Amino acid sequence: MSNRWMLVLLSLLAFGTPASADLVEDPLMFVKSTADQVLSEVSSRKSELTAEPAKIYELVDQVILPRFDFVRMSRLVLGKNWKRATPEQQQAFVREFQELLIRTYATALLNYSGQEIVYLPVRAGKDVRDVVVNTQVRDVGAPAIPVDYRLMMSDNGWKVYDVSIDSISLVSNYRSSFASQIRRYKIDGLIAKLEKLNQRGG
Repeated sequence: MSNRWMLVLLSLLAFGTPASADLVEDPLMFVKSTADQVLSEVSSRKSELTAEPAKIYELVDQVILPRFDFVRMSRLVLGKNWKRATPEQQQAFVREFQELLIRTYATALLNYSGQEIVYLPVRAGKDVRDVVVNTQVRDVGAPAIPVDYRLMMSDNGWKVYDVSIDSISLVSNYRSSFASQIRRYKIDGLIAKLEKLNQRGG
């Protein structure tokens, strides 16, 4: 994954614990308030996190895990292969896919250097529980990068289940990549490859 994508992915870490119940009802304010809080902490702890990278995972665990619907993401990523997988294979895939994303986000944190996040109006379809939060990541001397988040309202608040960067869906991108690997290595082979990748730390 390119450094450009790494820098953009850091904004996925914007989804922390809501400050109040009211923020949960407004996905835009929810994203903005928590983004400000998380990115401020990352900036203030830059030297500490760089010196002790393991501490990044503590922050990621606190922020990412509660805010993402990894099961829904996994179902979408595997597509028709999800129903073909056994419950054990589904569970193993969710675990390894989640670990892969967490490692990616942790690396993105280390690359954060003050990029600005601009928030645009929320798009909602017929189902008001399924919305798109539009943002732009701006850096000095570079074109703005559109980053669009798909969120679903669950019993526990808003959950992120996809993100599009420059109109490229994270879910669709992984679905295409994993589908070709499943055709070649089967689902167990894909899980094994993800496990080895995670054990190597990247």
